[in-house]
Amino acid sequence: MITRLSSLFLRTLREDPVDAEVASHKLLVRAGYIRRAAPGIYTWLPLGLSVLRKVERIIREEMSSFGAQEVHFPALLPKEPYEITNRWTEYGEGIFRLKDRKDADYLLAPTHEEVFTLLVKDLYSSYKDLPLSIYQIQNKYRDEARPRAGLLRGREFIMKDSYSFDVDDAGLDASYAAHRAAYIRIFERLGLEVVPVKATAGAMGGSKSEEFLHPTEIGEDTFVRSAGGYAANVEAVTTVAPEAIDFAGLPAAVVLDTPDTPTIETLVVAANQISPRGSGAWTAADTLKNVVLAVTLPTGERQLVAIGVPGDRSVDLKRVEANIGAFLSVPGEIGLEAANEEDLKANPQLVKGYIGPGLSLEEPLLGAEAASKVLFLVDPRVVPGSSWITGANEPGKHVFGLVAGRDFGWDGVIEATEVRAGDLAPDGSGPLELARGIEMGHIFQLGRKYAEALELKVLDQNGKQVTVTMGSYGIGVTRAVAALAESNHDDRGLIWPRNVAPADVHVVAVGRGEEIFATAEKLSAELSAAGLDVIYDDRPKVSPGVKFGDAELLGVPTILAVGKGLADGVVELKDRRSGEAVNVPVAEAVEAVRAAVAH
Repeated sequence: MITRLSSLFLRTLREDPVDAEVASHKLLVRAGYIRRAAPGIYTWLPLGLSVLRKVERIIREEMSSFGAQEVHFPALLPKEPYEITNRWTEYGEGIFRLKDRKDADYLLAPTHEEVFTLLVKDLYSSYKDLPLSIYQIQNKYRDEARPRAGLLRGREFIMKDSYSFDVDDAGLDASYAAHRAAYIRIFERLGLEVVPVKATAGAMGGSKSEEFLHPTEIGEDTFVRSAGGYAANVEAVTTVAPEAIDFAGLPAAVVLDTPDTPTIETLVVAANQISPRGSGAWTAADTLKNVVLAVTLPTGERQLVAIGVPGDRSVDLKRVEANIGAFLSVPGEIGLEAANEEDLKANPQLVKGYIGPGLSLEEPLLGAEAASKVLFLVDPRVVPGSSWITGANEPGKHVFGLVAGRDFGWDGVIEATEVRAGDLAPDGSGPLELARGIEMGHIFQLGRKYAEALELKVLDQNGKQVTVTMGSYGIGVTRAVAALAESNHDDRGLIWPRNVAPADVHVVAVGRGEEIFATAEKLSAELSAAGLDVIYDDRPKVSPGVKFGDAELLGVPTILAVGKGLADGVVELKDRRSGEAVNVPVAEAVEAVRAAVAH
């Protein structure tokens, strides 16, 4: 097929769009692949659509390879299934809701678990029908508060979402493994580096969960990995906790005056002046910092949570958000922020800058057993027998030698602090290094959460009704296009991998002579007849500089230039990735291009 630039619906731009922050956003707009329709919403133009469809084709081939079957749901869905699973409420402001002329509620689907489940319930009733894996490639909608980075975080986007349905957990394990293997093949074929990392299930629920992250400095997700092979999203990292300490014989805690010490830094200075340590100096790691957070539940209720962490560690709100659900009475998405002045005024026992868990187990100031009912969680490093300097709940006073398990207790242990480079991997595979990445895919073992809510059951081999167990598996299709652009470009433009490029070769007629255009036309036709997709720049009144600039901006991996070398019987064949260019005889040009494309 030949695509002629003289008639292609395309306008390239010399300057970056003013709202573009990252390279993929700048280049996809400048090269005429996408066009902004509204914040976080983009129109796909012919070249962009070509790349998108090739990404989709690879996904479809690999999903079909293990027996998954494609379906297609509407994006506009009724409220009722989401009410049954409580996600109509849990999503909060994150979804687009609308009413029809009869005042019935609908939403633009952010994800399709409910309707997949109901479809299988409608059609299948026996264990003989399972296992089943079905998928779709469909537009999704989420009301992002701050859409950014072009296709990387939009309000409308395309996902491949698939779901497996099995009679038992062993079947779910097999379906999960099949999807995981297909994902690895998909990303290999796309030429997109990904790291599978352990992840938390979050609002999706379920047990086992992994993300496929594309390492890049512009990524929104932080993950860790070790030289020994451990990899996890920071939200899913578990701390290597110290052993509990025998506290028999430890001296009693003592309250000391520490005026003007509302911060860890000022406290450490005062501690070393007031009560010097027997060996070495007190450090921030010897202090217990009690951070008070306000959780807004899906019901709108505001609940205070205090988290005790070593003073040398900062609280990571993303880790708190990912892990705090197990300690709350109401499931679903939550709001999370630092407690404000009004929160503290409503709880006068919380003295700002001097908050502590209390001086005894019998009269705690924090925790479910305390009068305040402020939930009290601690970092895994706070183990029984560990001794701390912490707030005495009086202005200008701290308690020294407060022993965990002897003097204070807690309601639970939570992974809440920042993960640092050099922290130990929980599997013993060595120190961790930090990296950033873009989430390209996420797979979950959902289990029976949605099947139970929507009563998806089948008869087993014994004629007994059993609840089906499910898996959920997503790939960001439009995000994959952006990630490919982000990782395949230089300062002149895009450089697509061959299997997703909008064409196999970009033929450029450089000059004004009739022979140049006739030869370029002939070579384009021969290349097309040989089964190659051709972009042919046949524009008659465009300068060579603009044509070459557009060829490099569009990013087709092979460029064939027909120009002044024609007088010597040669044309120029250029590799867009390496920048290497060679002259080849006109008679050998088609074979040279075919060899380059096959390489």
